[in-house]
This record gives sequence, structure tokens and C-alpha cells, in this order.
Amino acid sequence: MPSRLTSIFPTTALLLGLLLPQGGTGQEGPGIRELISGHWAANDDLSQNTDDRVEEAIEAAGGRVPRRGWFSRPEEDRYRGGPADQELYDRISYDDVLTITYDEPEFVFEYADNYRRVFHTDGRRRSTGVNDYFESGGTDFSFGNWTGDQLIVEARPRDGGYTLETYSLEAGGQRLRVEMDLQPFVFGAPNTLTRVYDQVNPSPPAD
Repeated sequence: MPSRLTSIFPTTALLLGLLLPQGGTGQEGPGIRELISGHWAANDDLSQNTDDRVEEAIEAAGGRVPRRGWFSRPEEDRYRGGPADQELYDRISYDDVLTITYDEPEFVFEYADNYRRVFHTDGRRRSTGVNDYFESGGTDFSFGNWTGDQLIVEARPRDGGYTLETYSLEAGGQRLRVEMDLQPFVFGAPNTLTRVYDQVNPSPPAD
């Protein structure tokens, strides 16, 4: 006949299993808020081709994509360089470099050619103007929020369209995955695109 101590032990163990943290010490490592800041370079092998995705969006909206001849040289960034009010789409879908600085609640995203994008995660709906280029005329603006281990960024570019971007980390924080829906005002269908970046060390200053 089992003793009283033996009979209550399974219940006690079950309660301890529910109360104690599972899987290790219970101390979590750094998350996306701590690791997203840094220098990132596009990984072409893991990213979708922007030109291909633009053409698919054009066709989905009922448009026609000009075909190239058999002997035409392949072009890169074929659809880059539209009207000035569509620059934000080009930056987030074509630029190969991205530097992120996060000082809660403010983000600064810096792309090629010192193009800077500032937005916040504290509920404000208008970003701070940072580009001299935007001081006259309309201004792009973005706002972000945290959803679990993802950063969600929405933007309203100057052309009247929108972007929706989801940022998440992979490979222990060494890789940044960006899933985006881009819809310029003139497009009849959104362009869905995934870009992947590897974390890189900044180049040392020249002597």
C-alpha cells in the first residue's frame, strides 16, 4: 500500500511543472527590439526579385508587360526610377543596404544615398521630416507598432498609395526578413514582395 507521501507526489510534481518556467532557466535572450538595430545587406539568393514581382502585379491588374527579345541583355532594377513621389517604394524594394537605429520609440531607417526615414512606435501618426528633398511639396510618412516578435510598419507615400511591411529576425538575429505589400496609387493590385537581409559589420572609416 503506497504511503501518503508517495500518493501526493505526482500531484505536487504536476503543480511544480505548471508553476516553474519550462525549457531552461526561464531567462529569455535578447529579442527583436534589441537586435534589429544594425547594418543589413540584401541577400539576393533568399530574396524575391523585385522586377519579377512588379511584373506579376502589373499583369494581375490587367496590364501588359513589354517582352524583351532573345538577345536582349538582362536588366536589373528595370522598374526603378519612376516619379519622385514614388521614391519610397524604390528604396524599400530595391536598395541593397539598410541601416536601422532604434531609440524607443523612434526608428531611423537609412538606405542608399543617405536616404533617411524616421517613424515612431508610440502611436503618433506622422513621421518627422528628415529629407531636405521633402521640405517642399508633400511628405512621405510612416508609423510602426510591435506585434509579438514582429515590427509592423505602415507608410503613406506622397503619391497617395500605401505600404505594409512586416519585419522579423531569423538565424539568431543575424538575418532580417521583410514581407511587404506595396501599392502605388497608379497600381490596380498590390505588389507583394519578400526581401531578406544579412547582418554585416560597417566598413571602417578611411584613414
